[in-house]
Amino acid sequence: MKTIPVAQLQSFVAEIFTKAGCSAAEGKRIAHYLTQANLVGHDSHGVIRVPRYVEALKAGTVLADQTIDKVIDTPVLAVVDGKYGFGQTVTPQAVQLGIDKAKQSGVAVIALRHSGHLGRAGDWAEMAAAAGLISIHFVNVAGSLLVAPFGGVERRISTAPFCVGVPMPNGQQALILDFATALVAEGKVLVASNGGKKVPDNAMIELDGRMSGDPTTLYGPIAGTSARLPQNGKGAIRTFGEHKGSGLAFMCEILGGALTGGGTCGPGPRQLANGMLSIYMSPDFFGSDHAYAEEARNYIEFFKSAKPATPGGEVLIPGETEARNRADRTKNGVPLQDDTWAAIQAAAKSVGAEITTTQI
Repeated sequence: MKTIPVAQLQSFVAEIFTKAGCSAAEGKRIAHYLTQANLVGHDSHGVIRVPRYVEALKAGTVLADQTIDKVIDTPVLAVVDGKYGFGQTVTPQAVQLGIDKAKQSGVAVIALRHSGHLGRAGDWAEMAAAAGLISIHFVNVAGSLLVAPFGGVERRISTAPFCVGVPMPNGQQALILDFATALVAEGKVLVASNGGKKVPDNAMIELDGRMSGDPTTLYGPIAGTSARLPQNGKGAIRTFGEHKGSGLAFMCEILGGALTGGGTCGPGPRQLANGMLSIYMSPDFFGSDHAYAEEARNYIEFFKSAKPATPGGEVLIPGETEARNRADRTKNGVPLQDDTWAAIQAAAKSVGAEITTTQI
């Protein structure tokens, strides 16, 4: 395990993407969002993604420095095409469009299609919340079959994230609910395969119906390799919450994939890309600012006052764990598994990026 100061890690990752062909601004932006995912404890969406992003850029399945195209643009709705640009570049453009429209009209719907991996969905809810807006996000991954539906053992769904963000008044921490509809995100299996936190023993399912927590269920044999390719495994990740998670995942595919025009996860070969249907709402237009703030604050206190299930435990609200992780890791650095760090170093070497004493 290696712990790296945030600024140094971000600088090194930015250099990797700049050397790989991104502009300096895009390299810094990708590094910022990946590192932010690590800071809040979502290591599955953090710098562990660097090698995959670099390979995608080399292969041309993700493109540097893209600007979204507005396919449809009305005062309250837009359909935008990310043109397979990095999600950390095209997604904030789409989110800003939604923010601008919602501030003007009270509500906005933005359909983003053909985005490169857009990272942690919570980043975009946080961006909207910082602008004072509530947001709801349905995300899918075209071309990514990883998850079995409830009652099945074969892959028919992407990890299909769902996210809600709610701003709080007076500078209080925003409420951010962000989760994959899979029992675990694929990136968490990736982290486990590199010696990190293990996934639950029932996180995946084999073709014969046996439950599994072994990353080889998803990736196939991995001993002695750094390759982690989901297509090499025969099993699938399970949805959370049995039929409920499966149903929500299905709707993420329909709304984030079919409705946006980016396509669902299958059937047939498709270029890997995220789609995201987002709804933005301005609390200012609801005419209940004071009542809303007071009721939300009272409910948070009531919610957290529930007796803990275990001695010394605590009832947490959405986003509370992430806020604590951010404070801790900003101060003490980002922990990375040895295999993860080695893979990042290999990706850096492949594009001619060098580690300097001022970076690590």
